[in-house]
Amino acid sequence: MWLDFLSLIALSRATSAEVSGWLLNLLVFLGAAVLAVPIARLTGLGAVIGYLAAGIAIGPWALGLVSDPAAILGFAEFGVVLMLFLVGLELEPRRLWQLRVPIFGWGNVQLLGSTALLAAVGMALGLDWRVALVAGLALAQSSTAIALAMLAERNLMSTTGGRSILSVSLFQDIGGIAILTLLPLLAVSTAADARPGWLTALIAIGLVLAIVLGGRWLLQPALGWIARSRTPEIFTAASLLLVVATAALMQAAGLSMALGAFLAGVLLAESEYRRQLETDLEPFKGLLLGLFFIAVGMSIDFAVIVAAPLAMVGVVLGFVLLKALLLLAMARLMPVPLAERAVFVVMLAQGGEFGFVVLQAAGGAGLMPPATGSFLLAAITISMLCTPLVMLLVDRWIVPRLGARKVTERPDEIDEAQTASILILGFGRYGQVVARLINAAGLAATVLDHDPDQVAIVRRFGWPAIYGDATRLDLLRTAGAGSARVIVVAIDSVDQSLEVVDLLNKHFAQAQLVVRARNADHWMGLHNRGVQHVERETLDAALMSGRSVLELMGWERRTARNQALRFRRHTVELLHEMAAHRGDEAQLIAVAKRGRQQLQAQWSRERAERRVESLATPVDTPGKGED
Repeated sequence: MWLDFLSLIALSRATSAEVSGWLLNLLVFLGAAVLAVPIARLTGLGAVIGYLAAGIAIGPWALGLVSDPAAILGFAEFGVVLMLFLVGLELEPRRLWQLRVPIFGWGNVQLLGSTALLAAVGMALGLDWRVALVAGLALAQSSTAIALAMLAERNLMSTTGGRSILSVSLFQDIGGIAILTLLPLLAVSTAADARPGWLTALIAIGLVLAIVLGGRWLLQPALGWIARSRTPEIFTAASLLLVVATAALMQAAGLSMALGAFLAGVLLAESEYRRQLETDLEPFKGLLLGLFFIAVGMSIDFAVIVAAPLAMVGVVLGFVLLKALLLLAMARLMPVPLAERAVFVVMLAQGGEFGFVVLQAAGGAGLMPPATGSFLLAAITISMLCTPLVMLLVDRWIVPRLGARKVTERPDEIDEAQTASILILGFGRYGQVVARLINAAGLAATVLDHDPDQVAIVRRFGWPAIYGDATRLDLLRTAGAGSARVIVVAIDSVDQSLEVVDLLNKHFAQAQLVVRARNADHWMGLHNRGVQHVERETLDAALMSGRSVLELMGWERRTARNQALRFRRHTVELLHEMAAHRGDEAQLIAVAKRGRQQLQAQWSRERAERRVESLATPVDTPGKGED
């Protein structure tokens, strides 16, 4: 591989007549990534550091294989856009509404609090208040790309800290609209053709409404029409077109491309084409996101760093520590679990890619002197470069000391498709009991679980187990869903369980589904999806406890058992009746009350009949007591 890389360097010195510019750049980027990223992963540094190191190596301050990193950075930012679109696909509007407090509440605290602290320090150091405010707004941003990539690498996206990081990052993108509106108002003298701030705000509101309404009324029918053509490559092209068009609209208005893509993703989160969109766009996202990190590494201006190294160290440490103090206070109040606070603070204390946009816009408006802007750009880039390194220290020294479960390395994935007749999705307390019974009966099953510790345990017992998210269609196919006769869905999360059932019904209709229900609403959601074998996880255990109470109160064992079975049958019948009214709270309450009254009336009659029988019978019937 080293020989290949040396050949690549030699090739890069060729004239443009010999090799086209775009082809040469492609060779350089791919060669640097293929060499640097595996080395970084093997040494435990992570893929993000590998991409950043590759960018530094091929940039103008090292080997000089690429001379215009700014142009590459503009194109590579599309990787961040794709990532936010896919994040939006994971958040249904209902779930996004549930996150409104951390997004708009704590997001506001982070952005405004960090800006105020940093601007105050800037003015104390003698900066004009406008320059200090712009610098504070730029440095208050955090890198969504690096944070989400490292969360995914560590399987932390679904944790409380991971969701909190996502919420704050999303508000920074939303707040970008207000920031870009504010900058022209701060300018001492605005160019004649500059857009007034109020007009920028109106355009932003209009574009958001257009995306929301268009996503609801136009996108889904359009995707349906394209899907009916049964041409997979055209659907992939349409997926890319959707993201590119949304990003282009936002960029034309001078707004965040990532925010527009995120909104489009949220609007399609409930679409039946959601999984296909994810499958089509995931490879593009990974490649372009890697290109973004390479471009960030290339864009570091080492001339600025060499000219004032101590000042650069002071600025980077200063703004990161100020943000970290505020974030630590936020983590205690939100609250983020103690074991996850260090990750929360480190991920958000760094600078971010939107800071580049703020500084460039401020320079164009005459708010930021060029030298100061270049210095702050370098400071932001260095903080982004150092964040993955700091996270390594956090993983190795801080998280274990806080008593957290150390992040487990992901198990090796199974590449060959499995052929067991039974597939179990989820291997928690419920799935384990099902699996043990199956194993005792001499039947084989494959397990798919997102917890690497559980997967490692299952494999030690000799069962084929696959690590990963059960909502991924490719993993389900690898796990053998296409040939399974029975699929057990034992997933903890209600939303994810329903999502998996929808996926199984659509793509693996040959399998019978046996699904765990967490509660009555979950049971009704599964019933309405046509699932025949649904079991509430606590119902039978609670009935067994109730049966024991009846026996302790003097009931005959057989009578207590029959009473528990009758109550179970009544509960299931009532759930069937309530399922037709799921989502209508008033009707659900009315049906539940009516069912309870009918059961009480029936059992009251039976108690009265037993009293009459006991009075008419000269010998008392043992074991029949009052409830």
